[in-house]
Amino acid sequence: MFRPQKRYCSGLDKQNVRYILTLVHLPDQLEPAMPLGLKPDFETVRRDKVYEGVAKQIERLILKKLQPGDKLPSERELAESLGVSRSSIRDAIRSLELMGMVEPRQGAGTIVCETSPDSLVNPLANALKRKEDLIGELFDFRKMLEPQLAARAATRASPDAISEMEVILERQEEKLHQGESGVVEDSEFHYAIALAAGNSVVLKVLDTLMDLLRDSRERSLQVQGRPQKSLAGHRRILRAIKRRDGNVAKVAMRRHIENVEQILHKIMKS
Repeated sequence: MFRPQKRYCSGLDKQNVRYILTLVHLPDQLEPAMPLGLKPDFETVRRDKVYEGVAKQIERLILKKLQPGDKLPSERELAESLGVSRSSIRDAIRSLELMGMVEPRQGAGTIVCETSPDSLVNPLANALKRKEDLIGELFDFRKMLEPQLAARAATRASPDAISEMEVILERQEEKLHQGESGVVEDSEFHYAIALAAGNSVVLKVLDTLMDLLRDSRERSLQVQGRPQKSLAGHRRILRAIKRRDGNVAKVAMRRHIENVEQILHKIMKS
């Protein structure tokens, strides 16, 4: 029989009273243990959904132990206590941020927010509204950055970099023939353009946004016909890069992003 391993995490609440949180070791293939007194029924879940179980435990801490303005334990402490990766902790905190329960503050850590009755009664509606706002800001960022990267790649991409882009699009086309969305190749193509542009700071920024970018790509590529249109857009961008035409590459990239943005707005409102 599986017996979850308990670990403990402590901190100070708003009145500087020390609290001790019992956290349940959360293997990647299991959901978190239920509160004491209830017999848990564990079931296998996808590895990329671990953060949902983590979020439930952190939410329970917030509702039972903490007050608005209190600080969550550090990302490292939570990861060690729950026995999960720090990326799972980041995803969990991001989901709680979308629900309006926490707010990451520069230099101060993650702070518990004042929660309204509406957000507690209908957290899903609140989360969807925040996510829609976040997606809008994400695409604003992409339209500011990626067309310029495509233009820069047109003048800087090495023959090897261009060959790599061609290989990625060949793999994307193969995935489409197999009935798959090609979301991995979609991400790889955009990242290859950033690599070809030759700016390490931009790459670090993109690395921090990969989860959000992946989520938006997965959603848009679920729309019928969209994977094929995405591949066609990628081919237009690559043709411009191969011709060393920065202006055309910039326009093609912006049009490609705007098309995805329109689809996602329709999905969010449906």
